[in-house]
Amino acid sequence: MTKIISIHSFRGGTGKSNLTANLSAVVAAQGHRVGIIDTDIQSPGIHVIFGLDEGTMARSLNDYLWGRCTIGEAAYDVTPDAVSKGGGTIHLIPSSIKAGEIARILNEGYSVTMLNDGVRHLCQGLNLDYLFIDTHPGLNKETLLSIAISDNLIIILRPDRQDFQGTAVTLQVARKLDTAKISLVINKVLPSHDFKSIEEQIEQKFRAPVIGIFPLNEEMVQLSSGGIFCLEYSNHSYTHEVQKVAQQVLK
Repeated sequence: MTKIISIHSFRGGTGKSNLTANLSAVVAAQGHRVGIIDTDIQSPGIHVIFGLDEGTMARSLNDYLWGRCTIGEAAYDVTPDAVSKGGGTIHLIPSSIKAGEIARILNEGYSVTMLNDGVRHLCQGLNLDYLFIDTHPGLNKETLLSIAISDNLIIILRPDRQDFQGTAVTLQVARKLDTAKISLVINKVLPSHDFKSIEEQIEQKFRAPVIGIFPLNEEMVQLSSGGIFCLEYSNHSYTHEVQKVAQQVLK
């Protein structure tokens, strides 16, 4: 049975898509069949990290939601060589980057039931071990669905008071939906900060385990979403932290 992991943040700019891409690559590199679905339909971006652009994306999640194709026809094999050598695969269902498609979603919406059915069919059709859902920031009907169907919800936040408020709201909702497993990842922490102290404060405040703390790093900025960081910088401290988070996902 496929294990579904939603990666969510209440606010944008937390590094959610980069974490999703890197975590999926680390998990897949251990020989697993991994899927990623970009449900951030209003501001998609994870496809860029995997080297897809508008010219190579013939189908997208939008096409499935409007009945133009099956969910499987919108899936792209984006498995990097380093991952395939370990026997793993990664399939990505991107959302459209076209302005007209985004505007239609904003104006007309879409069927959450159809999205739920698509997730189920995708897991079965590709025989996935893990499905990562890159959610839209904040709380909306798509987010509620992602949280409700998840085996594991990972909330990513920065050490910022606005993020703290939003995370508290998200946790309230997730607990009401009886999400099986909830954990926190703290990103973009200044290297000069006391990581252990931050971890203890966050866990005490939110009553949820912190499974990863990532500092701001220059190499991530330089990469500019031009690839999967963990494969480009295999010995970097960021990569080691992603590997630690992956072990929690694989439990």
